[in-house]
Amino acid sequence: MITCNLSTLLGARKLKISDVVRETGINRSTITRLYHETNNRIDFDTLEKLCRFLDCEVGELLEVTDSEDSD
Repeated sequence: MITCNLSTLLGARKLKISDVVRETGINRSTITRLYHETNNRIDFDTLEKLCRFLDCEVGELLEVTDSEDSD
């Protein structure tokens, strides 16, 4: 499973979803879905904008974790 650490990164920087939307131009619903980890895909352009805005690497934003549902 891939998890998105957007909420953790924003919390550490004391940023809000509205800050990300305003500074990156990414659609608010996209940011909200990433924040709440309800997304099932991410566009490379969106990923690049987020990494540049947060000054982080892709691996800090997205992380592969063991799935609880795996057999």
